[in-house]
Amino acid sequence: MIKAGVIVFPGSNCDKDCEYALKEVAGARVQFVWHKETSLPKLDLVVLPGGFSYGDYLRTGAIARFSPVFSAIKKHVSEKRGVIGICNGFQMLLEAGLLPGAMLRNRSLQFICKNIFIRTENPKTMFTNHLKKNQLLNIPIAHGEGNYYCDPETLKSLQGNNQIIFRYASESGQVNDASNPNGSIDSIAGIMNETGNVMGMMPHPERASEDILGSHDGFGIWKSILTSLN
Repeated sequence: MIKAGVIVFPGSNCDKDCEYALKEVAGARVQFVWHKETSLPKLDLVVLPGGFSYGDYLRTGAIARFSPVFSAIKKHVSEKRGVIGICNGFQMLLEAGLLPGAMLRNRSLQFICKNIFIRTENPKTMFTNHLKKNQLLNIPIAHGEGNYYCDPETLKSLQGNNQIIFRYASESGQVNDASNPNGSIDSIAGIMNETGNVMGMMPHPERASEDILGSHDGFGIWKSILTSLN
C-alpha cells in the first residue's frame, strides 16, 4: 500500500482534507508530519497542503520553506520520490527552488474562492496518467496569490519540456484571458519539475474528490499518483 505523508505547518488548513482524500477515498496509508521534523519516515509521496503557513507573512511560503522538514523533503525529491504541493504547498515549492518561477498577487488584488475549469496539458506524468489530453477538470481554487510568473526563458523551457501540466480554461476547453482567474502567465495552473516527480498546482483536487462535494474530478489526480507509485 502506498505510504503518504502530509506535512503540517502552523496555519495549514487543508491538511485533513488531503489526508481524507488520500486515505478514505484513494485508499493510501497516510500520516501527518509536523514541520519541525528533521527527517521523514519512508514515504512514497509527500503532500504539501494548502492553507496560510505562518500567516503568509513576508510572502506566501517564504517562511515555511525554512522549516526543518524541508531538508528532508529535498532529500526525498533527490531520491526521485513523489511530491505534490497544492496552493500554499505550490507556493512553498517555488520558494524552496524545487519548482521554477514565483507567485504574485492575483491581478484583481482580491482573494478568489470558486470552482474553475483546468485543462490537462500533459497526461503522461505520474500525476495525470489516468487523465486524457485536454481533459477538463472542475476543481475549486481559493487563493489571493495564485498569479504564477516566470521569466521568458523559463517559460520557454516549461513549454518545451512539457512541464506545464494544467492550464486554466473555459467550460468549453478554451484557454484565454477570460478563463484565467488570477492572471497567471500562459494560463498556468500547475507545473512539474524536469525529473517529473514534483508537481505544484493552485487548484484543490482534495476538495473535488467525491460527488458529494460537487465534483469528483480531482480523484483522477490521486488515482494517477497512486498508480504510478504502486
